Amino acid sequence: MIINNSYIEKVYAGVLGKIIGVYLGRPCEGWTYERIMDEVGEIDYYINEKFQLPLVVTDDDICGTFTFLRAVTDNNCNLEITPDQIGQTLLNYLIENRTILWWGGLGNSTEHTAYLRLKNGIRAPMSGSIKLNGKILAEQIGAQIFIDGWALISPGDPELAANLAKRAASVTHDGEAIYAAQVIAAMESLAFIEFDINKLLDTAIKIIPKNSIVYKAISDIREWKVAYSDWRKTRKLIEKNYGYEKFLGNCHIIPNHCLIILGLLYGDGDFQKSLKIVNTSGWDTDCNSGNLGCLLGIRNGLKCFEGNFDWRGPVRDRMYLSTADGGGAITDAVIETFHIINICHEINGKEKITPKRGARFNFDLPGSIQGFQIEDTINSAIENIEGHSQKGNRSLAIKYHFSDPKQIVRVKTATFIPSEEINEFHHYPLIASPTLCSGQTIRAGVSTDYKNSCAIKCILYINIYSENDHLLSIKGPLVELKPGNYREIIWQVCETGGLPIAEVGLEIKSNNANDGEIYLDYLTFDGSPNIVLTRPSTNSSAWHKAWVNGVDKFIVDSPQSYRIVQNYGVGLLMYGTRDWKDYRVITTITSYLTKSFGIGIRVQGMSRYYALLLCDDNKARLIKFLYKRELKSEIEFLCEFGKAYMFDIRVKDNHFEAMINGQRLFNFDDNEKVLTEGGMALVCEEGCISTDRVIVKPN
Repeated sequence: MIINNSYIEKVYAGVLGKIIGVYLGRPCEGWTYERIMDEVGEIDYYINEKFQLPLVVTDDDICGTFTFLRAVTDNNCNLEITPDQIGQTLLNYLIENRTILWWGGLGNSTEHTAYLRLKNGIRAPMSGSIKLNGKILAEQIGAQIFIDGWALISPGDPELAANLAKRAASVTHDGEAIYAAQVIAAMESLAFIEFDINKLLDTAIKIIPKNSIVYKAISDIREWKVAYSDWRKTRKLIEKNYGYEKFLGNCHIIPNHCLIILGLLYGDGDFQKSLKIVNTSGWDTDCNSGNLGCLLGIRNGLKCFEGNFDWRGPVRDRMYLSTADGGGAITDAVIETFHIINICHEINGKEKITPKRGARFNFDLPGSIQGFQIEDTINSAIENIEGHSQKGNRSLAIKYHFSDPKQIVRVKTATFIPSEEINEFHHYPLIASPTLCSGQTIRAGVSTDYKNSCAIKCILYINIYSENDHLLSIKGPLVELKPGNYREIIWQVCETGGLPIAEVGLEIKSNNANDGEIYLDYLTFDGSPNIVLTRPSTNSSAWHKAWVNGVDKFIVDSPQSYRIVQNYGVGLLMYGTRDWKDYRVITTITSYLTKSFGIGIRVQGMSRYYALLLCDDNKARLIKFLYKRELKSEIEFLCEFGKAYMFDIRVKDNHFEAMINGQRLFNFDDNEKVLTEGGMALVCEEGCISTDRVIVKPN
């Protein structure tokens, strides 16, 4: 692998290229070339507003790409990771019929079919094989659309990238789908060090069989490129020789892979031109545009987004990863870039990079905004600039014009499902848990320009979901900064009555009319939560949407705040983030009919957690679930249906204490130190349970 000074920028550009490409192609996904030309014309910029659609949405291409890569970190960054281990990762982060995938059913959706194979004990790569699922189903597009992450952690090593891509793709796909995925991954990896497009293709096709359809299709398109200067003529030839009529299924790999090669060759390496071609050509536009956007981002770096169109401004780095690990759902391109970089660094024995001591919002990459925007104010603007940082290289400049002393400027970013999305349902739902909770501490580094004529007053604030899911502001202490001052503002967030925190921000005001700038060096939050989770007195839907629903039924209109049902196997109703480390959970649970029930702690998805359980064989158990159930300790304890039991479990470092009804049952150290962080869950195995409130506090 080649890790040099340009690696960080190229990863960031690749991540941006991926999400921009997906957002660009999303509104016309599945359309034909003819329909696009009739209704839209050539797609050279975002068209979401034309159809009154949001730009930043939950999408399988983005969710799968950045989620399945966690297989590496969840397995100690071991490059010998197997398809079976990647398959376990899918089972952990997927919630059937809810997260990441198109849940089209057995034999109809390739990924859903593979998921059901895995769920029923068929291990990868058999889960995605032609032998088990048939050639048509196994050769659909999904292997290619999720593959970019493997190249991003393999800079300059196309053979490794293709090998990792093959292992990952084989969990759900086979045959030509794997070859196409290998080609994309190899080109993206080589693009870190090679600019020539033909050399990228030459290297990539050497990795796949010469008798494959993918190999022949690429060769044909390269010949047509020499023969015809107009990409439209080659597109017609692709449709005639490799179109949907030639390859069955809902979304076959071959036609769409051909369009990526078309856009790559005829776009001449230009981001806007290449994505115009691939999107205007139709079929699976968001997938094809996402892969090509990532490749060109890596190849060209951040300069590829410069020109006549503002590609980055409307996106503001925002992305959603809707998975069983709900605390990671509200994220951005900067956060995911450093996740990827640190995977690569750990693989290669290099130190992790933690800009500004690991600040969540660090603005240390050129042009990064990390979701921040001006809230309901005029005569103000934000911009990422060099300097004005005590802990890094860049900062977020907030430019203001106060014509009246009563004016304020507020800048904010999301910490939970945005208000415009909270009651919307898209094809891929946004499932999330708040990243910021009561009891945690917010820290922000703020400075003022020495040229400012007046002192500025700064206040950290949060917006919470209140009555009818309207946003209500809660403010922290006021801090005054004189011209040229730098201050760290610290605020421990107060109790919100169980209402989720939607946004965090900084308010600026002055006693005088004046113009000026202040600089947000960083904003971050950490610490254990101190929160009481219950149904609020206000009329709100956000409180229950803050729970990641991994059960068959979450009944929100029951007499109890939380009543959940699991018909088969184990279900989890989850809350929290991987920032939670040392904490305590207390709740009183009533079981109406269960095999086992209780509390999960340090939960990292559907199959990575600890749990204190009360079981129908009259035993209390402390278990560790790391893809399979491991009994840590058990004790006799009478369990009666219809009776309430108070659960109390605490964790600090690797030490666990657990009680039921005030009786200390378990005092346990886990020296493996694998699950060192994570949220909490209500756990229900085959039955129904309820509780009115859940208390989470520091331990």
